Amino acid sequence: MEWVKTNCRLCGYLCGLFAQVEDGRVVALEPDPSRYPYDAAIVRGCRRCQSNLELLDHADRVNYPLKRVGARGSDEWQRISWGQALDEIAARLQLLADNNGPETLATSIGGPHSVYWPMHRFLNLFGSPNNLGIGQICWNPAIWVNALTFGWPLENELDPETTRCAIIWGMNPAESDNSLLWRTVLAYTRQGGHLIVVDPRQTRTARRADTWLPLEPGSDAALALGLLHVIIREKLYDEPFVTRWCAGFAELAAQVAPYTPQLVANLTGLTPAVIEETARAYAGASPATIITGRGIDQIGANSLPTQRAIACLRAVTGNVDVPGAAHLAEMPDFVPEIDLELSHLLPERQRAKQLGASFLRLQSYAGYERVFEQTVKGNGRLPHRYLTSAHPNLIWRAMLTGKPYPIRAMIVMGSNPLSAHADTKLIYQALKSLDLLVALELTRTPTSMLADYVLPIAGGLERPVLQTNAGTANIAYGGNSAVAPYYERRTDFDFWRELGLRMGQESYWPWQTFEESLDATLAPLGMSWAEFCETGLYAPTPTYRKFEHCPAAGHSPIGFATPSGKIELFSTVLDQLDAEPVPQPKPLCATDDHYKLRLISGARVQPFYASAFRQVEQLRQMHPLPLAEIGKETAQAQGLVDGNAIWVETEQGRALFKLKVAVMRENVVSVEYGWWYPELSGSDFESGVLISNANVLTHADFEECEPVLGQWQFNGLACRIYLAGPDELLFLNDRNVSRMEERAIAMEC
Repeated sequence: MEWVKTNCRLCGYLCGLFAQVEDGRVVALEPDPSRYPYDAAIVRGCRRCQSNLELLDHADRVNYPLKRVGARGSDEWQRISWGQALDEIAARLQLLADNNGPETLATSIGGPHSVYWPMHRFLNLFGSPNNLGIGQICWNPAIWVNALTFGWPLENELDPETTRCAIIWGMNPAESDNSLLWRTVLAYTRQGGHLIVVDPRQTRTARRADTWLPLEPGSDAALALGLLHVIIREKLYDEPFVTRWCAGFAELAAQVAPYTPQLVANLTGLTPAVIEETARAYAGASPATIITGRGIDQIGANSLPTQRAIACLRAVTGNVDVPGAAHLAEMPDFVPEIDLELSHLLPERQRAKQLGASFLRLQSYAGYERVFEQTVKGNGRLPHRYLTSAHPNLIWRAMLTGKPYPIRAMIVMGSNPLSAHADTKLIYQALKSLDLLVALELTRTPTSMLADYVLPIAGGLERPVLQTNAGTANIAYGGNSAVAPYYERRTDFDFWRELGLRMGQESYWPWQTFEESLDATLAPLGMSWAEFCETGLYAPTPTYRKFEHCPAAGHSPIGFATPSGKIELFSTVLDQLDAEPVPQPKPLCATDDHYKLRLISGARVQPFYASAFRQVEQLRQMHPLPLAEIGKETAQAQGLVDGNAIWVETEQGRALFKLKVAVMRENVVSVEYGWWYPELSGSDFESGVLISNANVLTHADFEECEPVLGQWQFNGLACRIYLAGPDELLFLNDRNVSRMEERAIAMEC
């Protein structure tokens, strides 16, 4: 028996743990206070982390390679070897590529237990441009906008000792984070820090705020321009900084001039007074920070102008590359993601086959190259495959129609697109139509139930992990596995390497193990993987005001890696791409007499992680049912009371939730994201993803997406709600809970 250093892998924070290992099995876990988050109380207080031991041997874990032998979705499988599975997958992929071209393969990513660059490497060598995720509405927008505005991504800071004002915008770290950031927010407020929260719901985070701004969903860009209007009108901006380091101030000032507090109040539902007070509080405190989340990534056409307007707020107040506000990140000192993924080896003829490329201005290979020309001047090279990922809606259509070419195979890696992606019913039909569907998974999911092969992937405690923010910052964190993978589980790196070897990629996979590749990644630091694991962190202290540094005596400051060499309030690149060079809000999605309410469809909730862990009994008992939240007045107007079973309906479809009356903006409905029912069995399991899934209510039709990144809308949709029938009430109140209790008893036995 021994204690070994390892990391939790049940979210992206990778908290440090000690694992007690006996005969190759983990029997106990304790926080490691010497590594992130450096506080045992945070780890002990995380309900998700406590489920690690249950997940290692969970009844729904995939332990052996499985091959479908019945009809797709029938849950009939044959256990096979890894060698047989890989041989057959390689042979079927090669046949499909011979018939349709390598673009016939698509991949779907997700999950905190995955590593993406091996998949990207395989795709580039195979010749497919069709990797997809939900990056267009998660992570990508801020990376793109900050690269356009500042020449490189920003890392936001919140320091209880130095930050004087903090705006948390479209984010609820009490639920979505619940780690060091949330504890930092709590510490900041306890020390008297001024906190402003922008969110239609009075979340746990909003309850800690000095000012809560419950705006109309999707009106964030108008609010940001209203704040800029007040700051510029009252000359609250940092004039010396703007004069020296910002380009396009006159154009921005002209753009925000019409966005008076009264107009913005009409657009957002806030009061003119609170808009003015917020602008003065942010501009009058230095340093001040703005921390954003998925809430503004998922408002469709208004996401990009919101991100741009927030970037301008940071810029005109001088809160760029200063302690307590934000710092410009730097390229890694170790091997970056872009070098690991080998995107330069994807042939031009295959890049040209990216779906939707002729329409998308930035989320395309041409758009990437245009921004790359600028960032590389500042020694910055953004990761390639994330920022050129395919538009999901076009992938599903190509599966069903064969246009513009047939996509006949998909490999799903730690991803459940039936829950994660818009338009669940379309995806269901698309996946069922495939010639080859492979799922690399921890547990069975609605998506894996449709697969031809399900391969057991090593999860938390069973595999090394190194998180590098995709190479957009000089930071690496993670650590080693506690044990070798149980049963016949393997790392996703092993899968991609072995598949690549079978498809003629031998010279591009020089490492026998994932650990060897990690040694190579860290080699420029003069550090081995084993040495790194002692601390689990490489994060040099940030330097600030780098734009003022001179490369040598007598030279001008280096400035920003933009066409003007300054912060671009007026974006030269967007102007050249025939997109809005200054932020321009779009009209909100219209409501009508039938769909009178607005929907938020992306709310995260502890202790789950997106759509994961609904099958973990100790977590599910804490939060057994999917909730829809509405305000008190809205409930009264609808004749509903707390605890009702209700249908939430859009033009796309309807989904079942339990009603919770909450403090929030009236005439808004917020439903939890990622719900399905792992406890259902047989044919019910497959249909369970349609019952309470927020994405039954959404779509991502390409023609309606915005043209720069291809963003679709998850928040601000028109909807209605109504009381469900007695059968649905019985399902929520009795059937579901009783089945969970039965499963819990079976697990104990």
